Amino acid sequence: MTLEPYELFAIRYGHHSGRKQVDNVLGGDSHNQGSDLDYYVWVARRSDRIFLIDTGFSAEPAERRGRELVLPVPDALEALSINPGAIEDVILTHMHYDHAGNLDDFAGARFHVQDSEISFCTGRCMCQPHLQSAFEVEDVVSMVRRIYAGHVEFHDGDSEIASGISVHRIGGHTAGLQAVRVWTRRGWVVLASDASHLYANFRHRQPFPIVVNVAEMLEGYRTILSLADSPDHVIPGHDPLVMSLYPPVSEDLAGIAVRLDVAPRATAC
Repeated sequence: MTLEPYELFAIRYGHHSGRKQVDNVLGGDSHNQGSDLDYYVWVARRSDRIFLIDTGFSAEPAERRGRELVLPVPDALEALSINPGAIEDVILTHMHYDHAGNLDDFAGARFHVQDSEISFCTGRCMCQPHLQSAFEVEDVVSMVRRIYAGHVEFHDGDSEIASGISVHRIGGHTAGLQAVRVWTRRGWVVLASDASHLYANFRHRQPFPIVVNVAEMLEGYRTILSLADSPDHVIPGHDPLVMSLYPPVSEDLAGIAVRLDVAPRATAC
């Protein structure tokens, strides 16, 4: 039986400018400029299933943290003719504020998370201000409520969620960070999320400075490359290059949504 490929989209919903090299590379120079970050969620869609990968942040934490909200995630999904309230499956790569907000907009969804991520963001590590700073307590509490309501499916390591889509625990950035592997018309694409914020992180083995376990982060670069059909099949979690390497879904969505199920226009350096 031929496996039906997923259409795969990256949706740019936020932006952060003015970063230094030290903000993007562990041990970087605080005097050197670094690249800006874009904030993405992703959609994998085929005839029988739609998966939303991550849910982004909303206006209040964006303003408080000095991030630009380009387009609210629910509005961006509507622009792709996807009703947020009708989404049945959401994969959360991890629970940081920019990946696990807006949960109330997906009230009917089943959420897929790693055991170790929920243990991490509700356990003793959150007594440490440095480790808790990238989490929003209301997002974590909202997830706990969904656990008690029976709307969360836990995964421990690698797990096939449906034919052609699987999750893979990477760790490193957080205790339970997971990457997502998706079958598309161009082969196996890996949504690295924060296993590699930028192309440079995994291509040059340069760890991102927000990290719980550096060894796991470095090993994660090998893992995401082994899961993808080529380095060009790895999509980093925050690199603005994604928007220029891949074609827009439509002219109206230029700068907002691109297709990842087609080959990039060029190879990222």
